[in-house]
Amino acid sequence: MADERLFNEFPEVSTEAWEAAIEKDLKGADYNKKLIWKTNEGFDVKPYYRANDIEDLEYLKSNPDEKPFVRGYNKQANEWDIRQDVDTCDLQEQNTICLEALDRGANSIGVNAEKVETEADLDVLFKGIEVQMIKVNFVKAKNFLKLLKLYVSFVAKRGLDAKKLEGSISFDPFFCALKHGKFCAPYNELMDELAETIRYAMENLPLFDVVAVNGKMFRDAGSSITQELGFSLAAANEYMAEMTDRGLSADEIGERMMFYFATGGNYFFEIAKIRAARLLWCKISEQYQGATEKAARVHLHSENTQYNKTVFDAHVNLLRTTTETMSAAVAGADSISVTPFDIALRKSDEFSRRIALNQQILLKEESYLDKIVDPSAGSYYIETLTNNIAEQSWKLFQEVEKLGGFAKAIKEGFVQDQIAETDAKVAKDLARRKQVIVGTNQYPNLAETEINVEECKCCCKADENPDFKVLPFRREAKPFEDLRLSVMRAAKKPSVFMLGYGNLAMRNARSGFSTNFFGTAGYQMKTQNFDNAAEGAEQALKENPDILVLCSSDDEYMEMAKQVLPVVKGKIKHIIVAGGLAEDVTAELNAMGVTDYIHVRVNVLETLQRYTADLVK
Repeated sequence: MADERLFNEFPEVSTEAWEAAIEKDLKGADYNKKLIWKTNEGFDVKPYYRANDIEDLEYLKSNPDEKPFVRGYNKQANEWDIRQDVDTCDLQEQNTICLEALDRGANSIGVNAEKVETEADLDVLFKGIEVQMIKVNFVKAKNFLKLLKLYVSFVAKRGLDAKKLEGSISFDPFFCALKHGKFCAPYNELMDELAETIRYAMENLPLFDVVAVNGKMFRDAGSSITQELGFSLAAANEYMAEMTDRGLSADEIGERMMFYFATGGNYFFEIAKIRAARLLWCKISEQYQGATEKAARVHLHSENTQYNKTVFDAHVNLLRTTTETMSAAVAGADSISVTPFDIALRKSDEFSRRIALNQQILLKEESYLDKIVDPSAGSYYIETLTNNIAEQSWKLFQEVEKLGGFAKAIKEGFVQDQIAETDAKVAKDLARRKQVIVGTNQYPNLAETEINVEECKCCCKADENPDFKVLPFRREAKPFEDLRLSVMRAAKKPSVFMLGYGNLAMRNARSGFSTNFFGTAGYQMKTQNFDNAAEGAEQALKENPDILVLCSSDDEYMEMAKQVLPVVKGKIKHIIVAGGLAEDVTAELNAMGVTDYIHVRVNVLETLQRYTADLVK
């Protein structure tokens, strides 16, 4: 009764009442422009969600470890494998790094076996490592089938039962094809080899995942979340179709399949993506004759995307990878590997690898994210996102199927063109700072005046005569980074003098805006405020900058210009006003000597590239 009396004090508020309150607070502003988020995922996000938004979602009736597995495959806990991937091909160095990681809490390792030719090589790679106690994931190899046979022989000589060992290989011809622009062998031969590899694993390494679906490659090339999921499902379905045609059952394939997803910074969307992945794969696997729950229970591995990682202010990457790892953990990823914060800057070292490993250990051991199964369940927002991402990804999956499957879609360039379109939109938004990369296109670390970037020595280039388009793997920050590096390496950096005058709040706001604006290119900057604009003009001449920025309020710019411009016109090359002013005002200021304007609607990247080309020789 006490509970009923308490709730009676808070009568239910209808959606209509909420909307009326919002419209009142908006004071005539456009609801859709102010409060509706237009995402790159193909759907809009509302400012709030209520119970009626999710009342028709059938999967809400399921519990953890029940089909369609939106809530994961575990009933009691949210356990995941703490995995350390090694970014070198030197076998001795890999061994050292793996031993460090295992000593510090990892229970899964990802190794590069491209240089493994003999059992002696495996002895070097796994010296001091008890492979029966961990999961061994072979990320790269010249031939995975030969590698598995070599591994089975190797563990047998150690007195181990290969059938009890856990791990995976990353056999994914589509990844290789999209990276090089052609398949590394005739397509049917690759599918035959994959089928043979699955059969060998079934007989000798039954606890190994064999079929890799690399969604991370889409994300690292600039895809949206729905594109990553939709194309991953299409690739997985292609493998399933090809393998069942070769006599394998859906269960035999599904339980040996691993999805590799790249987790980015869109926190709630990333949680929803992994939940949607389980939902949709369950839906797809059910279509295969004789499929049981085994086919639907695939291994979902999460890695941090490299697309949003930065060279400048690299320690901010620690914040990015932490929230990304939280998304994966909350969503119930089966295994997680955290990217070292300096991966874009240089080859990771002992410190950056240790911090990366500790990030997810902390989330598990100190934040207890492993204790609660599907903590986001029932959230109106996340459940709606899960459904929206599932719907949009499913539409894309169906488009690929109409084209004849994933192999035909990449040969025709459909996948590549879709991702390139999304990447171009992101690039445009970054250039205009409609989307922010902290430390790169906004809030730069001005004290970062020297930086050494190690050139990538990866030999994985596109084929000189590709059969189809490649996926251009890149980081979204690179255009800004290239600009700033060119300034940093110049004999003389462009100089900017911010002259503040008038209204204190406005001049400080606009000088701060200008500092961020030119700071993204690493220009030398100085700000000084004056009560007398003419004195400011004289000081500007003494500073002799390449660029003079006038910082004041809209109402005071004309007064300021009349005192400053007669003094500096013709003596300072670029005279800029911070702020977007009315056309009649700008016309008058232009006649007085103003050369440019910077404000929130300006394309920051193009503007800075233009100034840099003019001032850096």
